[in-house]
Amino acid sequence: MFLFSLDSRSVPIFATAVAFPDRRASHLHPRASLLPIQVGSAGRPPKSAAISDSLRLLEWDKVCDSVSSFAGTALGREATKAQLWSVDVSYEESKKLLDETSAAIELIKYGAGGMDFACIDTNLVKSAIHRASRGSLLDGREAIAVLSLILFAENLQITLKTAVKENANWYNRFMPLSEMIMDVAISRSFAKLVQQVIDEDGSVKDSASPELKRSRDQVRALERKLYQLLVELIRNNDNEESTLEVCVVNGRCCLKVMADQLTTFNGLLLSSGSGVGSIIEPIVAVPLNDEFQQARVLVARAEEDVLSRLTDKVQMLAELDDIQNLLHTIIRLDVITARAKYSVAYNGAFPDLYLPSDKGGVSITESNFSPNETFSKVSLSHRPPREWKLYMPKAYHPLLLQQHHDYLRRAKKDVANATAEIRRRKLQVKNITKEDEIDSHLASMKLQVIELEKNHPIPVDFMISAKTGVLVITGPNTGGKTISLKTVGLASLMAKTGLYVIASEPVKISWFDAIFADIGDEQSLTQSLSTFSGHLKQIGVGAGTNPLEGAALGMSLLESFAETSFLTIATTHHGELKALKYSNNAFENACVEFDEESLKPTYKILWGIPGRSNAVNIAERLGLPIDVLDRARKLHGTARAEINEVIVDMERFKHNFQQHLQEAQHYLMLSRKLQESLFMAKQKVADHVAIQEKRKVKVISENAATARSILRKKLHEVREFAMTEKTPENGEAESSRHSIENVKQSSLPTIPTERIRLSDTTLVHEKKIKIPSIGDAVHVPSLGKHAIVLKVEASKKEILVQTSNIKLRLKLGDIETQQV
Repeated sequence: MFLFSLDSRSVPIFATAVAFPDRRASHLHPRASLLPIQVGSAGRPPKSAAISDSLRLLEWDKVCDSVSSFAGTALGREATKAQLWSVDVSYEESKKLLDETSAAIELIKYGAGGMDFACIDTNLVKSAIHRASRGSLLDGREAIAVLSLILFAENLQITLKTAVKENANWYNRFMPLSEMIMDVAISRSFAKLVQQVIDEDGSVKDSASPELKRSRDQVRALERKLYQLLVELIRNNDNEESTLEVCVVNGRCCLKVMADQLTTFNGLLLSSGSGVGSIIEPIVAVPLNDEFQQARVLVARAEEDVLSRLTDKVQMLAELDDIQNLLHTIIRLDVITARAKYSVAYNGAFPDLYLPSDKGGVSITESNFSPNETFSKVSLSHRPPREWKLYMPKAYHPLLLQQHHDYLRRAKKDVANATAEIRRRKLQVKNITKEDEIDSHLASMKLQVIELEKNHPIPVDFMISAKTGVLVITGPNTGGKTISLKTVGLASLMAKTGLYVIASEPVKISWFDAIFADIGDEQSLTQSLSTFSGHLKQIGVGAGTNPLEGAALGMSLLESFAETSFLTIATTHHGELKALKYSNNAFENACVEFDEESLKPTYKILWGIPGRSNAVNIAERLGLPIDVLDRARKLHGTARAEINEVIVDMERFKHNFQQHLQEAQHYLMLSRKLQESLFMAKQKVADHVAIQEKRKVKVISENAATARSILRKKLHEVREFAMTEKTPENGEAESSRHSIENVKQSSLPTIPTERIRLSDTTLVHEKKIKIPSIGDAVHVPSLGKHAIVLKVEASKKEILVQTSNIKLRLKLGDIETQQV
């Protein structure tokens, strides 16, 4: 029997209670699962070996492995697994872990390419610190590893400073990583020293010291001499049948002679073997080889002196502490970034983690959503908020999603490789039949990719209201109940350890002290088989305890949970447990949907109705003998069959209701979109009318201003003309007034909004000479002749006259009027 104890500070949050196989005592059913999660204060939960067993049953170790694969360093991968496996964290620590993950995601989105830690060899850095602390000499590769660590941290600081320079808000958006990155001490003096004396491959540079350069120059000179000497010996060898090769053995330059061949020079036989030849050091090369060895010893001593300087630099207390702290910080950043990259890779949603109160539940404004349908984006602001204990829409089982991604990635890689291979073969093989076979194989591989893309894992929806204390999930064997339970358990662990929950919508999930799980047989989710199918495949028959006794114990246990626990989720096949909802308001029913044709779960949870088990039908499809199936159907009886039929009707009615609800929601969404469109169109029309009115007023104002300007100009001209004229007699004055009026009317444009008038009281002063009319005879004093007026232009004070055959344009002051 699976037992658990609660202290005064905690109560269980979740418990999935179902029966166990025969290797354990049964509470409910031969296929039991028990998943209690405790919650209470933000303190530490009691340690228990059951926690580790529960994590293993939930396959949490596989999730840890998956997340750690996103770390860039070896120590980062180990630290990621350790951090995730340690679920003994407080609520405040969980919130801090989530804030770190969010900040890392912001850094990744910003484009911080410096968040790739693969360039750091943390094992070598750790070895360097260990050597320095013991007083041992560093080697060149360790020094370069420490240099890479320092330069990486410096680049991170530069990236953060650049971001803050662009926008000061970035500093807060990257918190708490901002402080973590900026607070590390960068040992630039040590980095500069390493760059001066160590090459990129870890070797000491010639320029590291004068002694080293001199010794290496000597070594290179001796190498050249030895090589020239040995080449000369090979050239002078009279035996044309012998084959000689230059080789280096234990730092001494020698000649390799094939077996059973004679040489014309004396030498020392260093080694020989049948079929492999002999290694001979020529006598003439011995002095040079000795000198060569001594020079190499000097080089080693000079290199050791350089490395000793580096070691002394690291052994300084401040330098060693800075490097140790820097390594610790970089590993921690690698762990945080691994969580962030995992969350981004699988499109995780930030979990809103909360501590449940005594009343339980979290107020969430419910959008246009039905738990069995798609989560709509249309917000129903007029609907009141709804209280949830668990709000997790469209959540994926992380391992199933990862498996699908892996399959799809491998399939695409296979298609790419096959395409490249086909191109290569088509250039070589001209056989049309073989080409057709190759194309056919490639087409089948592409179809496999299409199928994988189409058969994407289906998410589950968990929206449990605040009034629900116990959720009883029922349904057929292989229906996906276990996957649903593991999805909830893994999502709770992911949120607690700083990972985003793999869901397509925001989630609200409670923090818990510990999680305990016992899910019966250790079924394989990747094989799509339940514990029941596993039994059938192995022994062809189920196992368990007396179902009536299990049902009684199960009812008692769940009723106890309803009184003491925050929330219990139970899976079972017992009809008695399904009926608890109708006698206790704290209970709620749900079932997992199952496709009986394909024998595959749809992973959709149907709320409000119990499920039905199709054990006999599934067993028949799995190949159980007919006589066994017939007897099972007789033992099952007609009463239970009738209950199943009622459940079928309920499922059908529920399905029809959901369809109608979905249609109603669809039409509601359309109507709101239409209403929004109409409002926007009305607003656009109103804006257009307002713009046109403003434009019209502007045009009228501009025209009026132009008209006033023209009026003022013309009126000024008329007044000037009138002031220059003599005052006429009454008749002439009237004629002059009409003439002025004609001038005004002929020279001004017609403006509908105004009329040009001269006041009758205006005093008009005219010249004493009379303005002639057309046909009048006038005297031209300058010519001493009379002329006939052809045209009068009063506004210009000019007339056109003709005398004899000459036409002249004269000013009014140049003529004298007289009657013809």
